[in-house]
Amino acid sequence: MSRPLLHASGIGVRFGGVHALRDVSLSVRPGEICGLIGPNGAGKTTLFDVLSGMRRPDAGRIAYDGTDITRRSPVWRARHGIRRTFQRQQLFGQLTVADNLAVAQDWRGGLRPVAPGHQRRAAAVLQECGLDGLAATYAGGLPVGQARMVELARALADPPRVLLLDEPASGTTAEERLRLAAVVRRVAGEEGCAVLLVEHDVSFVMDLCSRVVVLDLGQVLAEGTPAEIHAHPAVREAYLGSAGPADSTGSRAPAAEESGPAGEGSGPAADG
Repeated sequence: MSRPLLHASGIGVRFGGVHALRDVSLSVRPGEICGLIGPNGAGKTTLFDVLSGMRRPDAGRIAYDGTDITRRSPVWRARHGIRRTFQRQQLFGQLTVADNLAVAQDWRGGLRPVAPGHQRRAAAVLQECGLDGLAATYAGGLPVGQARMVELARALADPPRVLLLDEPASGTTAEERLRLAAVVRRVAGEEGCAVLLVEHDVSFVMDLCSRVVVLDLGQVLAEGTPAEIHAHPAVREAYLGSAGPADSTGSRAPAAEESGPAGEGSGPAADG
């Protein structure tokens, strides 16, 4: 088995007296698609902030390909292949879809003119994500599902080594979810990208991921294959519901979904 490409060990994050993350360890290997699930407020997006360099942990260490990057900036991480999408879309709405991808390639040699190799990569990614007919469309006017696919395409425009996807299926249609899953599988399988996926659509996670990590109240509750996680008593009680997931969102446990220091999006410790 290959060594982890991205490894977090003993991560701790505090917001005042609240432990958003406590002694969290997690790793993703090249070519692996790993799911990260748990109730709202469990600490999933906070962990993504730490992995992507947007928040420095109060405790613990992040290693990338064996090198300590705990103090490296988000820009350094992005330029060295650690790419991320966001729970709340972060597109450049005043730019076209094509220019959103060009911005992601800009650091390699200037936005204009775009190098032929970058143009070919961008065109291929747009086609794979079902966006080739929207290249000249301004991103700010797109519906949610298409905007999600633009975010994914932008993350892929410059080939990533690690891909952090924060609720990429949220607001997408069934057809878009199938395309999203196909793109992620190809990038992991053919390009050897390590993928870490946060998603509340439990069925989507279980179908796509080979391994799943469950966070609850800032700690790792369980880790294993989708079958092991589905059968885990503590996970069923905390997140999936006593009879397992009733639907694609894991909504059997609304009280657990709303747990945590604050509601969805209302404070720094409340994440998806």
